Amino acid sequence: MDKFTLSKDNTALLIVDIQEKLAVVMDQKQKVTVNCLHLIEAAKLLYIPIIVTEQYPEGLGPTIYDIKEAIPVYRPLEKVTFDCCKSDGFLRKTASLKRTHIILAGMETHVCVLQTCLSLLKENYSVHLVSDAVCSRKKDDFQTGRELMRDAGAVITCTEIVLFQLLENAGTLEFKEISKRIK
Repeated sequence: MDKFTLSKDNTALLIVDIQEKLAVVMDQKQKVTVNCLHLIEAAKLLYIPIIVTEQYPEGLGPTIYDIKEAIPVYRPLEKVTFDCCKSDGFLRKTASLKRTHIILAGMETHVCVLQTCLSLLKENYSVHLVSDAVCSRKKDDFQTGRELMRDAGAVITCTEIVLFQLLENAGTLEFKEISKRIK
């Protein structure tokens, strides 16, 4: 059951390739952005490490403004591999966080998110794919990518499940802050 449980002490947030030229062609851009911002805010409040990646930023542009501005220390890991784990330094950075669970969000579900998820599972991380914080240009690609990750062993979840698992209790300052955001 540990695979299904998130806590602020065992978790890191990974946001994959939410970049200007990629996001503009996504029908679900607004929903994904809002949900990623909720996840980022919870991570900041609970001192959960955040990793942001950018796929070939010279071609796809930087991370979108709203996400970039929400990140406390914006140092994206640039890559040209679809799989973040095959990018120089990514696995070293992830291992240095000493976390066992990865909250996974980003673009595109069936390409970079999928390949990264599969490699993280192979590296023995518990991966929580936030279904409403990922997207692809085509609905079938999104659904197929999500199903493949589930079949491979990822936990398919949503933003509010993640938030409330991490918060654990009502009545805290962190709970009040997050509650205001999601109303």
